[in-house]
Amino acid sequence: MTQPIDQQDAVKVDPRHYKFESENEQVRVLRISYGPNEKSNMHSHPAAIVVFLTGAHIRFNYPDGKTEDIRAKAGEAVFTPAQTHLPENLSNEPLEAVLVELKR
Repeated sequence: MTQPIDQQDAVKVDPRHYKFESENEQVRVLRISYGPNEKSNMHSHPAAIVVFLTGAHIRFNYPDGKTEDIRAKAGEAVFTPAQTHLPENLSNEPLEAVLVELKR
């Protein structure tokens, strides 16, 4: 059984890669920073908008064993549905992004 999202909060389970920036009643903003080829821990996010500050090549590993590789360009903004995943930076370069989690 999947844990409640608050127990899989990225900031709590992976503070090395996820830093709290700010929040209000509608959103919570996180800074995402991965070094080259770094991997996270399994965690959850509500629906969100991610803005890539650098180019990215990421593998998302899902609880059901499926994986998804994505590429993004610096400056690209992408909507992501609520999900549980384990991200992995497949690049030899650092990855920097801002995640705006939607509360409503």
